[in-house]
Amino acid sequence: MENLTMVFIAVTSAAVVLQAFVLVFMYLAMRKTSARMEAIAEEVKGKAVPALDLAQSVLSELRPKLAVITDNLTETTIAVRSQVERMDATVTDAVDRARLQVIRADELLTRTLDRVEETSEMVHKTVISPVRRLSGLIQGVTTGIEFLMGGRSQRNGGSREARRPVPQDEMFI
Repeated sequence: MENLTMVFIAVTSAAVVLQAFVLVFMYLAMRKTSARMEAIAEEVKGKAVPALDLAQSVLSELRPKLAVITDNLTETTIAVRSQVERMDATVTDAVDRARLQVIRADELLTRTLDRVEETSEMVHKTVISPVRRLSGLIQGVTTGIEFLMGGRSQRNGGSREARRPVPQDEMFI
């Protein structure tokens, strides 16, 4: 057992020494990595800090200008909205007036057509009907006279033409 204890102690000692070497190598690797990280951090700091300072100064300069632009945009929007409302009122008024004029013109045209129709009926009753009656009466008298005159001319050997009413006579005013 003593041998075994010695072997166990020797294996344990070797493991502790091996672990110490691993820890030393880890320390050296960490130190090397830490040095690299510090170099990268310094490089980023050297480049990023001036860029951030520049960005902050640009923002500081632009802030009042952006406020003016925002105010101008607000005022412009209000003015445009006011003009659009005025334009809408004007267009609405013009459309209403045009609609009223169209209604008036329609009423005027309707009244005019009604009067033309009434006048046409009145002319028909007062002029055309009496003219037709008079034309019929004249035709009757003419036919009677022709008949009386024509009876003698037929006895005398003359020929008699039958006179038929022409449709145009009825339309004559």
